[in-house]
Amino acid sequence: MKLLSLNVARPRLMMYQGETINTGIFKEPVSGAVQLRTLNLDGDRQADLTVHGGLYKAVYGYPSEHYPFWKQELPGVNLPWGMFGENFTTTGLAEDELHVGDRFQVGSAIVMVRQPRTPCYKLAAKFQRDDMLESFLASGRSGFYFSVEQEGSVAADDEFQLLKRNEDGITISEMNRVLAHDRYNQDLLRKAVETAALPEQWREYFSARLHSLAVAK
Repeated sequence: MKLLSLNVARPRLMMYQGETINTGIFKEPVSGAVQLRTLNLDGDRQADLTVHGGLYKAVYGYPSEHYPFWKQELPGVNLPWGMFGENFTTTGLAEDELHVGDRFQVGSAIVMVRQPRTPCYKLAAKFQRDDMLESFLASGRSGFYFSVEQEGSVAADDEFQLLKRNEDGITISEMNRVLAHDRYNQDLLRKAVETAALPEQWREYFSARLHSLAVAK
């Protein structure tokens, strides 16, 4: 498990569908050690803090293993590391193996897996493809957000060391499944609600969905 590329960016303006958008999605690789702080990496910022960033979305990881899939899906599109807006381009970390609540050390920092990415229209804007959001969600290749449990420095080629596996926690893949493909799977909904490391907003959302199912019976 390794950090292949460390990517940061400050927000910039771009045009999409005739509108000016401010976005921090244009991440680019950087060399050397970078300080990972509670809310983000040094040199990195989010444009819209209502849906990006914060304690439970401090840093975004995306598996390098997904890039070959996207190269087939998006022929002719240049796909350098960081293309999906990720801070960490990783190897050896997979959505079906990561549980919400898993803790890792990377460099001198400690991070915790918190939630999958649910993309906004800015991903479509970056790729200039209206169908990108639907394709991204359908693929199940969401990547994952970390919270920062201990600040520290990180750099490309740092190893991820598993500190604690939250075996009972919902996996990132299971989250993707109940969000997009199996919305009323009661077992997964309960598992999500019972995963203490899942942000409260998500647990309330899934709890309400469970309640609606109970009322409908």
